[in-house]
Amino acid sequence: MGETENHHHHPPPPQAAAPPAAPPSLALSRGPTWTPAEQLHQLQYCIHSNPSWPQALLLAFQHDIVNLGTTVLIASNIVPLMGGTHGDKARVIQALLFMSSINTLLQTLIGSRLPTVMGASIAYTLPLFSIINDYNDEDFASPHDRFVHSMRTIQGSMIVSSFLNIILGYGRAWGELTRFFSPIVVVPVVCLVGLGLFARGFPLLGNCVEIGLPMLILLMICQQYLKRIHSRAHLILERFALLLCIGIVWAFAAILTVSGAYNNVKPATKQSCRTDRSFLMSSAPWIKIPYPFQWGTPIFRASHVFGMLGAALVSSAESTGTFFAAARLSGATAPPAHVLSRSIGLQGIGMLLEGLFGSLVGTTASVENVGLLGLTHIGSRRVVQISTAFMIFFSIFGKFGAFFASIPLPIFAAIYCILLGIVAASGITFIQFANSNSMRNIYVLGVSLFLGLSIPQYFVTSRTFDGHGPVRTNAVWFNDILNTIFSSHATVAIIVGTLLDNTLEANHVEDRGIPWWKPFQHSKGDVRTEEFYSYPLRINEYLPSRFL
Repeated sequence: MGETENHHHHPPPPQAAAPPAAPPSLALSRGPTWTPAEQLHQLQYCIHSNPSWPQALLLAFQHDIVNLGTTVLIASNIVPLMGGTHGDKARVIQALLFMSSINTLLQTLIGSRLPTVMGASIAYTLPLFSIINDYNDEDFASPHDRFVHSMRTIQGSMIVSSFLNIILGYGRAWGELTRFFSPIVVVPVVCLVGLGLFARGFPLLGNCVEIGLPMLILLMICQQYLKRIHSRAHLILERFALLLCIGIVWAFAAILTVSGAYNNVKPATKQSCRTDRSFLMSSAPWIKIPYPFQWGTPIFRASHVFGMLGAALVSSAESTGTFFAAARLSGATAPPAHVLSRSIGLQGIGMLLEGLFGSLVGTTASVENVGLLGLTHIGSRRVVQISTAFMIFFSIFGKFGAFFASIPLPIFAAIYCILLGIVAASGITFIQFANSNSMRNIYVLGVSLFLGLSIPQYFVTSRTFDGHGPVRTNAVWFNDILNTIFSSHATVAIIVGTLLDNTLEANHVEDRGIPWWKPFQHSKGDVRTEEFYSYPLRINEYLPSRFL
């Protein structure tokens, strides 16, 4: 009662108006939302699970066929310019396959430990053009002598430049660089690892539309639609539709070739469409084991060594982006800094071996084969390790390798249209760990993606037929380094994205995704790191901790 009287005689002070209630989230009323997933859960086999041996063998053979396309493409474009014959081209392909198998096995055992095939890198073509141009002005007894001299110079350049990757990797410098990454940097890097190879897609397919386009359409229909017919068909077509479609379209191309459909067409069309224009079956030896210094004593020229250093740096940058995509598509967590360091160091050792064995170019993590992990939903490490046995077999028994190397390149181009797109899309998924509604992040992503596409395109379109890029000073080695670096989409994305992301202020550290990212930068930051990236057979017990 007393409280009531007090209320009437002393009215309460006026209260501040309550803030307006926040509008209800329309997203919740329109459907479910998805929480970020550090690992993909729709894979049938992840990095450390294995399919049955018969399936693993077929899947491994599929990886080998996919890797073969880029190998043949590089050898077919470069060897004739060096003065090599069809027999020389066959030997170069054998050497490339042999070194690809060795480096793949090393990387999956004591390198990145990810299911990545190490394939021939196109980043080395600019330094090769410089070597070719230098020797075009010299007199040789025959074109074959010029080819051998060029190969010896490539050997010497690769041997010396390999130490750059060895120092960056095992000196831990590369891993320290990746600590400046965040999901905002990884998105454009991984996207451009795939999108940057668009020239291997429809532009190459268009050289023979009547073969390439049916391959592209048939692969999409078989792998995505026909698998729904029956549960058994789902299993077979999802995993092996690629081999089935290659066989069908390759047979169709052979029928067109035998029937004379290409007898009265342009030479370029014959080269792209006919199944007998590679001349590898007739020129490849039955048995040939690649061995050190098979072309002769290496030749060391400082100008060519410096040019090759740029290619070594670019291959490291592109491999780094590919490793992130491989981790995503194999069900692993993001590779930590120490794993990236040791993988780049091992890539340098692989480059040293390639120089010793006379490989035409160095290797990098194959983007196409990583896309195959996403296509088949099988990220098994063992499958990729088994594929090295096929590579060694084809590199030694040349006729067998030459048979599959005669698949027309537009067929491979159709495959790459899908595989490279899968890799690019896997890069987009990293944005889920950062704030995609931040205008600052949108700026960094947009500028990194656009310049990562635009700058290399300028350098490529400004390149002359003989390989001279837009940077043209009196120092050829300096030109080669800059032209090589800025012709790489992934390398430009790393440079632009890292600079912007680490210099532009963010409202909150969470906007950049740093709280999610930091645990994966350290060997003990996440319990799953040991599961995915530790050495096999307890090798880590015998190695210094800096290499773990």
